[in-house]
Amino acid sequence: MAKKTIQRFLPDHNKIKQQKSLKIFGRLLHDANLWHLNRRSARGAFSVGLFFAFIPVPFQMVLAAAFAIPFRVNLPLSVALVWLTNPLTMPPIFYCSYLVGVFALGQETQPFHFEASWEWLTQSLSTIGPAFMVGSLICASVASVIGYFGIDYLWRRSVNKAWSSRNKQ
Repeated sequence: MAKKTIQRFLPDHNKIKQQKSLKIFGRLLHDANLWHLNRRSARGAFSVGLFFAFIPVPFQMVLAAAFAIPFRVNLPLSVALVWLTNPLTMPPIFYCSYLVGVFALGQETQPFHFEASWEWLTQSLSTIGPAFMVGSLICASVASVIGYFGIDYLWRRSVNKAWSSRNKQ
């Protein structure tokens, strides 16, 4: 059941192979293990995808793909999980990451008003930047571990449930 549920939401692997940003990986994308969905590849993909969803850098999809390839985990799933942070979810997720960083560093929260300018960005890197980056790394690590063990547990539970229903018949 877990496999079928996940496969319903995965993008088509041919579309992913044709992404311009992923062309840099060339023939590495033809490894069959990157497209196979099993418990090992799913839990690794959740770990990679959720980690990079919380890292505030451009080209998160490319980074998720770059790490999915050497770890040989499901590439479409790891890339799709990065979309957890989208324009609607980024502000609350990144604000929570900032609050986690403030707590971890023992700092006080600093008021800020967002401006779409280079000056604001360079100034905020020195004021709220350290807490934001530390919080993002903490949240990314925690989400990665929870995703890894959470999908592993759900996958095992699904398999055990299927075996139980077969044995009853």
